[in-house]
Amino acid sequence: MKQPRKRVEIDMDELRRVLDKARQQPLEEAEYLKMKVALDVLAERLTPKRTSEKARAVVAQPPLDESTNTTPDSQQSGKTKGHGRNAAADYAGARKVVVRHANLTSGDTCPGCACGKVYAQRQPRTLVRVVGQAPVEATVFEMERLRCNACGEVFTAEEPGGIGAEKYDASAMAMVAQLKYGTGVPFARLERLEGQMGIPLPAATQWELAEQGAISIQPAFEHLIWQAAQGGVLHNDDTGMRILRLAREPSDKRTGIFTTGIVSLWQNHKIALFFTGPKHAGENLADLLKQRSAEMNVPIQMCDALSRNNPKAHGVKTLLANCLTHGRRQFVDIVASFPQECMYVLESLGMVYANEELVREQGLDDEARLQFHQQYSGPLMSQLHDWLREQLEEAKTEPNSGLGKAISYLLKHWKPLTLFLREKGAPLDNNICERALKKAILNRKNAMFYKTLHGAFVGDLFMSLIHTCELNGVNSFHYLTELQNHASDVERVPADWMPWSYRDTLACRPSAAVA
Repeated sequence: MKQPRKRVEIDMDELRRVLDKARQQPLEEAEYLKMKVALDVLAERLTPKRTSEKARAVVAQPPLDESTNTTPDSQQSGKTKGHGRNAAADYAGARKVVVRHANLTSGDTCPGCACGKVYAQRQPRTLVRVVGQAPVEATVFEMERLRCNACGEVFTAEEPGGIGAEKYDASAMAMVAQLKYGTGVPFARLERLEGQMGIPLPAATQWELAEQGAISIQPAFEHLIWQAAQGGVLHNDDTGMRILRLAREPSDKRTGIFTTGIVSLWQNHKIALFFTGPKHAGENLADLLKQRSAEMNVPIQMCDALSRNNPKAHGVKTLLANCLTHGRRQFVDIVASFPQECMYVLESLGMVYANEELVREQGLDDEARLQFHQQYSGPLMSQLHDWLREQLEEAKTEPNSGLGKAISYLLKHWKPLTLFLREKGAPLDNNICERALKKAILNRKNAMFYKTLHGAFVGDLFMSLIHTCELNGVNSFHYLTELQNHASDVERVPADWMPWSYRDTLACRPSAAVA
């Protein structure tokens, strides 16, 4: 929620007297501070807030020298670099058709020179053809019926094999869930689209498919929650949501409804979870950690500095890390008012993030990453900390100004902001969770609300499974389809049907057909 601007009283007559006095003699320290505060406040009120946090939007770019013409080719042509045609290898989900040569096979005599032999090339020539179709398609089977004109008995052709007994295939449920909870297409909008293509698919039917699918694959979701509780690093945050019919406990006087996003780093996997209801992010994280094995070490928790993000349940402990991006954002918003001071902070943090990028490029493990940041980022953060303290302790910055508040935020949360300098695996920011919450925000933007808490649970289940697939490079449509097709096996051994293990499970089956 946007915070209201604080009212600041400025005595214009007193400022005029100070200006008149300045023409006769130097200003006293108190008078100088009055003028500085007034100018800072006026600059904050008159300068529009920036809507972008990109470095290129914050840092003033030097003017181009027309004589040297150093503009990159991508800017001269008006095109963004790297946005050209997609190669055939990029179509990982496409159906592959192998076309053999009509007249030749490997080892045949060359028809051109009649001397050598032809052999298959490692890379075939590729041709891509993209076709359009309805998201959910239907097939009408017409079984011929024959009637005897003497006895009246009717003989009907048998149904084709392999079409299944249910009207709606598991892939239909998977596609509806993918569109609704993965890409934010409301049921009513999909109903109109399918109707235009001659395939009636009422919104009520779509909900029934999603609800039935959620019930059948719920064991996979519950096991995913258990695995997330064992993670070494857990990111959490929440965003507002709306549920039309929500019964609260009589003792609960709160009115807010939230969707909490939790991203857990477990082994080599990333697990995304969503929980919608009256609980804050910290309460949902506490409920999750109650499933954590007792022998596990205390996990690292990454969030912003809001107190409601911290778990307060008895016996639940975390190593708190706060998001550097949130601290950086404080200075991005006021860079036009305090350009020199803000640029110093932004450039210092920029060098820390450059070090993090080097860590990724070199593929360092957690121990090597910690040593790298201690050696190269530690001095940067120490120097920045000294500068921040100097601004307030030596009265170089007014504490109540925008710059003063931004500095106070960093100093107040300095220890959790710099956990990455003391603990292995501690992240710099909460960006991965912020991006995950966009999934819930997309649904809120398009559908606006959930009707009941049960409907919110169905949405949380599908968003969790779909986004976990996205984080781990798994085809979420195929995954949801296979979970539905093997619902009984999922219920019996859910660990075999996680996004990173279900393909191996299918491969061990005689009739496996992994997409």
